[in-house]
Amino acid sequence: MAVVPCLNEARTIADVVRGVRRQGAQVVVVDDGSTDDSGALAAAAGARVLRQAEPRGKGAALAAGWRQAALAGAEWVLLLDGDGQHEPTDIPSLLQAATAEVRLVVGNRMLQPELMPWLRRATNHWLSGRLSKLVGVPLPDSQCGFRLAHLPTLLALELRSERFEIESEMVVAFARAGWPIGWVKIQVRYGAERSKISPLRDTLRWWRWYSAARRQSLTLPRSKGLHSELAPVGAGKTSSRHLHEADR
Repeated sequence: MAVVPCLNEARTIADVVRGVRRQGAQVVVVDDGSTDDSGALAAAAGARVLRQAEPRGKGAALAAGWRQAALAGAEWVLLLDGDGQHEPTDIPSLLQAATAEVRLVVGNRMLQPELMPWLRRATNHWLSGRLSKLVGVPLPDSQCGFRLAHLPTLLALELRSERFEIESEMVVAFARAGWPIGWVKIQVRYGAERSKISPLRDTLRWWRWYSAARRQSLTLPRSKGLHSELAPVGAGKTSSRHLHEADR
């Protein structure tokens, strides 16, 4: 099952839903208090829509979506943004990289960094460098929202971030728990979308989260392993069937 957080994405959300469904996955769109027709357009495109009355943040929207996926009996959950920057045709690559050991697969845009807007590229590089030092393993694209996660493992980590720091918290939590992370090259696609991140407010939130995580790291052992580009396929690999089998 795929979970797509959405805030005022009427221009792109229907195409995102249709693209994901063409890859064989059922879609849950979490409408995070949109003031446009995002929810209605997502539903018309075939998504199950969860509506939050007011914006609570990307992390809260994702958590609502993966709780819904768990209630539906899903084993794996695909996460991607609603602004159209992720290419649904990359979904099979994420599925192929998942194994019984690799329970989090993340898209890696940093193999083509020149195709990213320079500010996003620089910010991602800086944040990923900080987080890599925090856990002792390389996290080349810690901020990419295009991910595939083993749902029982994800829920057991009890992530708490409700805003954009959720991406950082998730990769750090998997790494600290000792789960290898698969990194898969994805297409870099940017258009007219505008980032929902507030440079000042969200940077301060991230720094508060990071400071707490750094203090916690002093009492935790460092992770021992992490798969790099395109984690090997092995026993326990997932497929598109696992993303929607509970909906049949």
